[in-house]
Amino acid sequence: MAGVNAMEKKLAEYKCDTNEAICLKLVRFPEDLEDDGTTFHPEYSHQLYGDDEVAFGYKGLQIQLYYSAGNLSTLFKVKYSSKVTEKFDCVEADDVEVKIRDIIPAGFSCSTDDFVSRLEKEANFRPFGNLLHTYKVHNEEAGELTYQICKVDMACPGFQEYHGRLQTFLMWFIETASFIDADDDRWDFFLVFEKYNKDGETLYATVGYMTVYNYYVYPDKTRPRVSQMLVLPPFQGEGHGAQLLEAVHRFYCTLPKVQDITAEDPSESYVKLRDFVLAKLCRALPSFAPDTLQLGFSEVMVKEAQDTLKINKKHARRVYEILRLKATDMADEAKARDYRLDVKRRLFGPYKKNQRELTKMMKCLRPEELVSHIRHIDTDVQHQELEKSYQEVLDEYRRIIERLASQA
Repeated sequence: MAGVNAMEKKLAEYKCDTNEAICLKLVRFPEDLEDDGTTFHPEYSHQLYGDDEVAFGYKGLQIQLYYSAGNLSTLFKVKYSSKVTEKFDCVEADDVEVKIRDIIPAGFSCSTDDFVSRLEKEANFRPFGNLLHTYKVHNEEAGELTYQICKVDMACPGFQEYHGRLQTFLMWFIETASFIDADDDRWDFFLVFEKYNKDGETLYATVGYMTVYNYYVYPDKTRPRVSQMLVLPPFQGEGHGAQLLEAVHRFYCTLPKVQDITAEDPSESYVKLRDFVLAKLCRALPSFAPDTLQLGFSEVMVKEAQDTLKINKKHARRVYEILRLKATDMADEAKARDYRLDVKRRLFGPYKKNQRELTKMMKCLRPEELVSHIRHIDTDVQHQELEKSYQEVLDEYRRIIERLASQA
């Protein structure tokens, strides 16, 4: 038994955390290849390496996936200090390479020299598609940087191959990511690029992207639905997500056929971003003026948000609550109470539904079954949960209002 435990302990030394082992780079200059400061790592790797996110059979494992900053030409190499087969017979190491090869398109480099030669061709790379929006961001080290947002589709020469390389990042940064059917022409793609200088030339670096699927709405409308959105880690926290989402909204607002804009299974971070962007857009609408907000949520707001900004009723209601909070003096007890009751009436909706269901159940349930259901909708518990939900909503809204104020 002691021998078995000793063997297990030795083999455990050959387990590697794949989130740490996978090293990603967006390379602008050859010296970036040896600069650890340009390396970033996945948030997730379970889709390739299992729920434990572990690769067995190596010490010092390093899976290098380096991309040229613009065209995303790819260098793929695997390094390790030792392999389990060098020490133990009849023990196999995981094939870490084949899992990567399954997701990266053909044409990648395995030679650093070959990759550096491709890097020299980055000066020829230009953003795909049509320019929608240009904006600037101040960087403490580099000064004022310029970014471009472009719309493109698969018909654009070279884009399909580029997209194949770009979408590999989804596996590392979106928990339930999957690749899309790029042959479906109902997909729209929106890309963000940074302009930068290298040896006196203007080059472009990939910052992030969004995919949107255009669903049919009877009888003659479409409903664009955001499917994937990713800002690459070196650019996160700089406001690019908000710029991208706002540009996409403004683009679809120009299309008469668009009913409204939605998102597929949005993450919590995406919902917060959407709340901010829609609040920023709606505060310019007359029906969302501060004095009007105090009168309560109205069909006029719903219509103007829908017609002008392609925002559906559910999202318009959240924006109304955010902007009304911004316009309300919460130190005024009466105004604070009116606001609280207004929001809680919306939050109470699911509880009212439970009560209606209970009324129906009372007609057909046995006494012991009825007691069990009543416990689930205890009034005191409901009030506590409602107050907790209200406070959580208030905290979310205040963070959005702070961000709106910082960009006023």
